[in-house]
Amino acid sequence: MAYARALLKLSGEALMGDQGYGIDPAIVQSIAEDVAKVIEGGTQLAIVVGGGNIFRGLKGSAAGMDRATADYVGMLATVMNAITLQDGLERAGIPTRVQTAIGMQEVAEPYIRRKAIRHLEKGRVVVFGAGCGNPFFTTDTTAALRAAEINADVVFKATKVDGVYDKDPAVHADAVKQEHLTYQQVLSGELAVMDSTAIALCKDNNIPIVVFNLFEPGNIGKAVAGEPIGSRINN
Repeated sequence: MAYARALLKLSGEALMGDQGYGIDPAIVQSIAEDVAKVIEGGTQLAIVVGGGNIFRGLKGSAAGMDRATADYVGMLATVMNAITLQDGLERAGIPTRVQTAIGMQEVAEPYIRRKAIRHLEKGRVVVFGAGCGNPFFTTDTTAALRAAEINADVVFKATKVDGVYDKDPAVHADAVKQEHLTYQQVLSGELAVMDSTAIALCKDNNIPIVVFNLFEPGNIGKAVAGEPIGSRINN
């Protein structure tokens, strides 16, 4: 494997598949099977999961909710996804721990950096829920933050598209895929990859980002093996 320790960022929307809301068990099973192969290959893997399939703070804020309150509700949605992922991974034979940035000891461990690293060293997957515990920060930023904290070699951004395009491929037929970009190109071009805070964190800590299609079976393993899939962002 090309990476000894990696962080995988999953959006909440990815978990709902073709459904309009909630979690598609088939998607969770597919992710769990791919992750199991990665762990068997010896790579340590942590996961940050979003909550947009259940509740998105920005939408709640736009509808009139207090922004901080809406973001906290979104954080709770990520915990639901994290626990669901844990169940799927453990049914696939992978020991998994959920750590949350908001204390809820009955269902998950609190986030403790050294404990998370120890779990990874023991071959367990660690799923980080509740974002970074603060409103106004996205789960993309959480992914970059946790990757830096656990000394991850790379951040994998698993999405519905097969990489980064110069414009939205769902809207523009002439959109061009960018296989390699620098952090600065993403920031200055305002490309919709991850929010600017996440990109800046990865840039400052020299953590490469690989963006690829989650729904192609085996892509997580290919990304971990260093195969040229998706788009790569680095210096």
